[in-house]
Amino acid sequence: MRPRTLLLTALAMLAFAGNSILCRIALRDTTIDPASFTGLRILAGALMLWLLLRLSRDRRSAGGDWLSALALFVYAASFSFAYINLDAGAGALLLFGAVQLSMLVWGLLSGERFSAGQMAGLLLALSGLLILLLPGSRAPALEGALLMLLSGVAWGIYSLRGRGASNPLAATAGNFIKAVPFAAVLCLVMLGQQQWDAPGVVYALLSGALASGVGYAIWYAALPGLAAVQAASVQLSVPLLTAIAGAALLGEALTPTLIISGAAILGGIAMVLGIRHRG
Repeated sequence: MRPRTLLLTALAMLAFAGNSILCRIALRDTTIDPASFTGLRILAGALMLWLLLRLSRDRRSAGGDWLSALALFVYAASFSFAYINLDAGAGALLLFGAVQLSMLVWGLLSGERFSAGQMAGLLLALSGLLILLLPGSRAPALEGALLMLLSGVAWGIYSLRGRGASNPLAATAGNFIKAVPFAAVLCLVMLGQQQWDAPGVVYALLSGALASGVGYAIWYAALPGLAAVQAASVQLSVPLLTAIAGAALLGEALTPTLIISGAAILGGIAMVLGIRHRG
């Protein structure tokens, strides 16, 4: 991997992990509500991606489609509401596991053939999710966990719909722009519960403009230098980075359950990806 690609990839993974940290800090330590956070994040992301698109060499118009925009909105809204009572590390692990597993299950349903080793990896990853969700004093709040799983499935759908896009940056910019009306409707529905403060607004804008907008642009710049299996495997680092940052910045505990379930989820997915690549 070239140094430029390595740097861009590292920055993109840090940005993706940053989304969880920023959202969790905002919803734990400020008064901003999840609907407002979602609306501001999507609006800031749309504006940043539109600006980056205008500054790009080909200056293409924004693309995307309404179904993908709806999936993007469901991902962002569920993500925000989930982080009301989820630790950053557990949330990122649930999100990432749901994204990857939903895409793998879709492959199975679409007729893709999995070897015995791949099936073992898939079952291992699923067992890791079940371990994380088992009732107990250290288990994530069920409502938050289910919302984060929904967020991951929605992002998996968004990713599947976006595969093969001729210009991913233009498609992502268009989808963020088209998601703004959905976010506006959510804010109107939740108008009576909206709360704002300056730090919460700043965290939401940073999440949208930097961790989402700039983060996705960096990721798309890195992708041409990565093999498909590298692009999929390197994302295994995001929950780990988030858990470490959550422990260091937010004082969150790295519990044995989180470590064991994380190893099962990420290890199982790595098995599927590795065997698929060798095959």
